[in-house]
Amino acid sequence: MSKLKKNLIVAAVMMAAFAVALGSFLLFKPEAQDSGGLNVQPAAEAVPVRGDSHRLTTPKRSELTIVEFLDFECEGCGAAYPVVEKLREEYGDRVTFVARYFPMPGHKNGELAARTAEAAAQQGRFEEMYAKLFSTQKEWGEAQGSKESVFRGYAQQIGLDMRKFDAALADPKTAERVKADQRDGLALGVQGTPTFLVDGVKISTPQSYEAFKAFIDARLAG
Repeated sequence: MSKLKKNLIVAAVMMAAFAVALGSFLLFKPEAQDSGGLNVQPAAEAVPVRGDSHRLTTPKRSELTIVEFLDFECEGCGAAYPVVEKLREEYGDRVTFVARYFPMPGHKNGELAARTAEAAAQQGRFEEMYAKLFSTQKEWGEAQGSKESVFRGYAQQIGLDMRKFDAALADPKTAERVKADQRDGLALGVQGTPTFLVDGVKISTPQSYEAFKAFIDARLAG
């Protein structure tokens, strides 16, 4: 094998290793945007979980509450989604997982996606839309134009009453519900997504599934 060929192989291996390392680093890297660009003010009294917050698990005896402030268009949130799903499958009988809206100003369809999920929630179908938006994120994320027609398609796919869905999507109260989550998030120190709070305290975002699982195990054991 020639020296040039050997060098090319070594370079290719190094590039592949770098790509894997970068991917691991970005897996839960919070969206680095200025939350000051949000068109809301922090809540006077911040509450990590409200009565109308969307609980993904409801254990009979909750030992821990994990709240995620998320943006459906955020790539970091998209990467965290399957990890959170796996964790709630494992710990759903002991841990309350809560999803709260925090669309970032740099995303053209982030706020619309949040209203879409909230409109579905009004028909008792938040979880289905939550899953649909994250599982299809690569198909609509980072688009410059409105994806309302795409989101309406998702609403039809999960069997929503489209008349009620359209009315809810356009209702100012639905937009206000999204802003209410944003106000709490700002007051709680949320600056990017995903941001996790555990029993009301913001934590450094775990960098992998293993790290998140170890963190939960330690808190449950304590």
